[in-house]
Amino acid sequence: MTLKIAKLAWAVAAGLCLSLPAAASELVMFERAGCGWCARFNAEIAPIYSRTDEGRALPLRRVDLGQPLPADLAGIDPGAFTPTFVVVDQGREIGRIRGYPGDAFFFGLLGRIMNATSGAPARS
Repeated sequence: MTLKIAKLAWAVAAGLCLSLPAAASELVMFERAGCGWCARFNAEIAPIYSRTDEGRALPLRRVDLGQPLPADLAGIDPGAFTPTFVVVDQGREIGRIRGYPGDAFFFGLLGRIMNATSGAPARS
């Protein structure tokens, strides 16, 4: 009986793993303490970002470069400048924005990344 329960539990767990969605797309913001352009982004864009189409498609994930990089971002180069915004899909870099270009240009550049070559946008 115990063996049957173990097999059933394994089958259920395997089925759940197979039905899980792939890692979602996200916008990773690499930032560091004292970054003036990061502060400007935080004042101009961050308060509204989650309510935009871009924010719903690419939730913002913040990564502090004063801390070790999360394991799932080990293959992503954070760059030398902050902020650096990287669109990541299933653990793979799709495109990036180096620096914060101001509120007038941020969404345009992000839109270019999102729309270019259906899933393989060019870097800006």
